[in-house]
Amino acid sequence: MKERAKELKAARRSPRGAKADTESEVLAKIAEMPEADRVLAEKIHALVRAVAPELTPKLWYGMPAYARDGKVLCHFQSAQKFKTRYATLGFSDRAALDDGTVWPVAYALKELTAADEERIGALVAKAVGRG
Repeated sequence: MKERAKELKAARRSPRGAKADTESEVLAKIAEMPEADRVLAEKIHALVRAVAPELTPKLWYGMPAYARDGKVLCHFQSAQKFKTRYATLGFSDRAALDDGTVWPVAYALKELTAADEERIGALVAKAVGRG
């Protein structure tokens, strides 16, 4: 919550019309992560930027996130941040992942194979409405 408060305060301080370099903030946050989380976050970042370049990278509660029109669509949660055994790729209710009456919106990540990267790319494409 403290990180989110800092993010909101920084956004209020920036001059109107000035676009912050939010991608460099995301990359700096990723660089601070322990190696296992950093490797996953770098791959997720590259995948999201390649599949959905229209999404804006930003920090959300201190986590790398990707937004459309200022609203977070998906985010990466490091395992270390919450002391869990795996990192998570999560999607918000704005993601177009609806499939019947029940569908997953968070995915556990331990490592990424080529098949996993393909699957995540398809999820991101679907989330933005292209899948």
